Amino acid sequence: MKNILVPVGNSNNVLSHVQYAIDFANSLGANVYLVQVYNVFAKAGTMVRVDDILEKEGLKYLNEIIEKVDTKSVNVIPRTFKGDLVATLELAAKKSEIDLILLEPRTTSIKDEVFLGKTSGKIIKKTNIPALIVPEGYKFKAIDKILMAVKSAVIKKKDALTPLKTIKSHFNANLNLLLVNTPYHKDGDFEVNNDLDELVNTKFETEGATTFQGVLKHYKSNDPDMLCVVRRKRGFFTKKWEKNTILKKDLHFKRPVLVLRGLK
Repeated sequence: MKNILVPVGNSNNVLSHVQYAIDFANSLGANVYLVQVYNVFAKAGTMVRVDDILEKEGLKYLNEIIEKVDTKSVNVIPRTFKGDLVATLELAAKKSEIDLILLEPRTTSIKDEVFLGKTSGKIIKKTNIPALIVPEGYKFKAIDKILMAVKSAVIKKKDALTPLKTIKSHFNANLNLLLVNTPYHKDGDFEVNNDLDELVNTKFETEGATTFQGVLKHYKSNDPDMLCVVRRKRGFFTKKWEKNTILKKDLHFKRPVLVLRGLK
C-alpha cells in the first residue's frame, strides 16, 4: 500500500482524522494525499477569478492542517480540485494510483444522531475505491483482529482483496470470516476460494435478514479491531444506502470499517 487519499472537509474532527491517516500511513510506509474538492457555478458577468481564489484558499487550509499535526516521516501532499465530488475523487485516485481512501464519518453534519454524513455517505455509495471509515476521535493502534462479514464469498474481481491482504499481513492480524445466510442465499455462496481461504484464521456461519444483522449478532463477541465488509449493489449496504446520510441507530461501529470494492 503506497498511496492513501484523505478527503478533507471542515468538520471539528479533521485534525484527529488527518493524524490517524498519517499514523496509519507511517506504519505502512505510504504517502498521504490530503484532498479538498470544490465546485463553482459561474454567474454571468462575474469578473472575479473565483476558481483561483478557492484553489489558493483550499491549499492554504490544507497546509494549515499539515502544520498542526505530527507528520512523522510521512510524505503528506496537499491537493485541491474543482469538480463533482465523486467523479473528481475517482479521477484523482486513478491519477495518483491510490490504494485506499480514508474517510471520517461526518465531514459536514453536526447532528449527533448521524453516523455518516452526506459527503462521506456519497463517497462510500457511489465510488469504487476501497475505503476505511475511521470513527471520530479514534487513535491509531495496531490491528490484531479483523472480522470480515459477507453473504457470499464468491470472488471474481482481480485484486478485490488487496487492501485486506496488505493490512492483515502488515499487522499479522487474525481474520475471522463470518458467512451470513440471508434470504438471498444461493448454492455456492459459502464456498471460500483459495485466495480468501489463505487469509482466514476462523470461519463461522450465522443467519440474518441482512449481512448487517448478522454482524450485529457477533460483533461484540468477536470484539474486532477492524470490521471488513463488501460494497455490493445488494449487500451489506442495501437498506442503509437508500439515502447518503446514515444514522447511528442504523450503523454505528466504534472501530474502523474497511469497505472493499465489490468482489463480483
